[in-house]
Amino acid sequence: MKSEASSSDVFSFLTGSSTHTWQPVMTSAETNTPSYWLNWRFLLCALWLFASMVLASILIWKYEGFNKPRPERRENQREAAGCLYEDEAWKTCLKGIHPAWLLAYRIIAFFVLLTLLIADIVNNGGGIFYFYTQWTFTLVTIYFGLGSSFSIYGCCHRNRVGGNVADHGSVDTEQGTYIAPMIGDSADPANLSKSSDTREAPQGRKTAGVWGYVFQIIFQMSAGAVTITDCVFWLILYPFLTSNDYGLDFLLVSMHSINAVLLLGETILNCLRFPMFRIAYFVLWTAIFVIFQWVIHACVSLWWPYPFLDLSSPYSPLWYLGVGIMHIPCYGLFALIIRLKRLLLSRSFPNSYQSIS
Repeated sequence: MKSEASSSDVFSFLTGSSTHTWQPVMTSAETNTPSYWLNWRFLLCALWLFASMVLASILIWKYEGFNKPRPERRENQREAAGCLYEDEAWKTCLKGIHPAWLLAYRIIAFFVLLTLLIADIVNNGGGIFYFYTQWTFTLVTIYFGLGSSFSIYGCCHRNRVGGNVADHGSVDTEQGTYIAPMIGDSADPANLSKSSDTREAPQGRKTAGVWGYVFQIIFQMSAGAVTITDCVFWLILYPFLTSNDYGLDFLLVSMHSINAVLLLGETILNCLRFPMFRIAYFVLWTAIFVIFQWVIHACVSLWWPYPFLDLSSPYSPLWYLGVGIMHIPCYGLFALIIRLKRLLLSRSFPNSYQSIS
């Protein structure tokens, strides 16, 4: 009994106090015994998990261009599904909306999320990071922090080169408009063909660096993770499984709503692309969380943050499979929102809409 108590004290920072309103009731099964893991239930769940990780890795390897040498990637850039230009990280979807508005929105969103996250830590302790919700909330906070940095750089760059020059330079190339050569320039047919190809890398536009791609990937991971987090909590956990264990308060409601609202507003304003293959990063993000939970529970007998993660139930393989399949419609829902946004804006503001792909 003393050893169990000492182990509980060691992990007190991780698990939090038993009086927290968000802590579920612990199951009767001991999670740190061999019998808990050496069975057909864990084998099937591990099979689902690692199969999804392998598939996600294949998608990333195939579509991110890691399997091609750098010169070939540049030549065939028009074929890259995840191509991103530097200015797409800070431009708005409409030319009539100044990037400063997106900057202001991102800064406000960052400080709102950071304040809520700090308040949650102060109120409930470090044990909040035992939950997927706080992982996702932190990811969205990091996204808005990076986005604010990109927007600051973009506004400074736009003011330095001139707003009209920056806008028209990219719009002409995106729309494939032919620009007559200046006096003294040779009208090389090869150059003309390149400038008329709408999918080639536009001259004067730089492709994004490493942090630009990291920023876009975090955006797509956050989109899927926020959707599945809020859907699982409001549609499954709270009404059916743990409504008696959860006491709704301002922080709990905020953690499962405000991040989604702010991310939706960001989606309306920005002009980031949303390639479908990057669902792979979303799947890997969830898989890492599950492995994290498995490692902890294999070492110490703890309560599970979500009832469907408990491997003692004979239905656990179905739960794992069902929640895994939920990633597809949750990611697809956000992709549908972006597609509807592009469709509406391109029809309503054809001369101002500047998002591409």
